[in-house]
Amino acid sequence: MFQIGKTIVSEDIIKKDFMCNLSACKGACCVDGDAGAPLEKDEAKILEAIYSKVKPFLRKAGIAAIEAQGAYTTSDDGELETPLINGADCAYVIFDEKQIALCGIEEAYNQGEIDWKKPLSCHLYPVRVKDYSEFSAVNYHQWEICDDACALGKELQIPIYKFVKEALIRKFGEDWYMELEKVANS
Repeated sequence: MFQIGKTIVSEDIIKKDFMCNLSACKGACCVDGDAGAPLEKDEAKILEAIYSKVKPFLRKAGIAAIEAQGAYTTSDDGELETPLINGADCAYVIFDEKQIALCGIEEAYNQGEIDWKKPLSCHLYPVRVKDYSEFSAVNYHQWEICDDACALGKELQIPIYKFVKEALIRKFGEDWYMELEKVANS
């Protein structure tokens, strides 16, 4: 672990490799698990505001889940999350012609309908950030469904921090990322 500003960063972020391999995993991180994607407070409000523009991109089951549960939900421990379809798929998940899970929010963004890409936790994955009162912990979330992504990252020699560069800058800023690069290069 090392510190950058008010963050404590796992060395795995700079030492381990990662590159999403959607042809292998089919976007399993969006359909497996037992909880929706973690959301920040402002993101819950954004989801409510953009829902009408995202809705045309979603599946009927996703629309039904959102209209029944809301644009976001609150977990038993008070955490904000994206709603799920029958306790599995994220309600915002769509599938392409190869049955690869994609993000309906990101598709609306790519089509120019909205100016918000997707929840930060999704954009950062496999990095997870936990905010505490005095600092934020920046960790690598290892999950067996991403083994192919780890293998591809190793083959291409892409460290996790480079794979999620845009998202890390979105979360912490350009200066923070430049400090991270200095640590990685030393």
